[in-house]
Amino acid sequence: MLILLPPSESKTAPAAGAPLDLDALDLPALTPDRAQLVRHLAEVSAREDALAVLGVGPSLADDVARNLAFDTAPAAPALEVYTGVLYDALGASTLSAEARAVADESLLVVSALWGAVRPTDRIPAYRLSMGTVLPGTGRLSTWWKPRLAPVLGELAAEQVVVDCRSAAYAAAWKAPVPRAVTVRVEQEKLDGTRSVVSHHAKHTRGLVARALCEFRGAGGAVDTVEQVRDALSQHWTVELEEPTSRAAGVLTVVLTS
Repeated sequence: MLILLPPSESKTAPAAGAPLDLDALDLPALTPDRAQLVRHLAEVSAREDALAVLGVGPSLADDVARNLAFDTAPAAPALEVYTGVLYDALGASTLSAEARAVADESLLVVSALWGAVRPTDRIPAYRLSMGTVLPGTGRLSTWWKPRLAPVLGELAAEQVVVDCRSAAYAAAWKAPVPRAVTVRVEQEKLDGTRSVVSHHAKHTRGLVARALCEFRGAGGAVDTVEQVRDALSQHWTVELEEPTSRAAGVLTVVLTS
């Protein structure tokens, strides 16, 4: 099982620890691309128009300044750096030892700067979104697409892929469609109508990732999209649109009012 997550826009800067070691990150085939982007992001972040280029306001100037200190800033495991609604719901620090082992093996965060990182990969806080268009590089989702395809394609081979990414990050790599499902969250109202939700979707996707790690950690099987549906059906009403040879499936988690 491979669970794809987006990074969070908000990040907790580690207070102490050794700085980034690119060679120590998992998926070493991505190391040259990561190194190139780290250098380029530092150059862009030193420009007078850095905030405009990176698409952020003055209140995030300190976040952008962190992009200049990758050689010295403390790094920490990715699941300690990424914070926010989805990661709060995931609650990695409160998982049992068995579920946490599954999380470390199964979770993969698709990132604008690192391409993809594992929970235990040590990274610093930074500011960069997948939808950003960097001068000389272009839109990052487009830049990463050919670079991620062979690496993540090999990683995902023969695994069921549960895609909890937002659209911008999903654009950087398309999971193998016959064994992949995208998690969709809908709110069912009292009158029976449904609507797609945003804030609750992030929270629910974090809970979905947690539930799957706990289920597998307890010995449950999640080797097929049907088994993923059955595992999640212990917590929610879940509808499965089966994947085809041309399109990923859709797992719709239905929240009731």
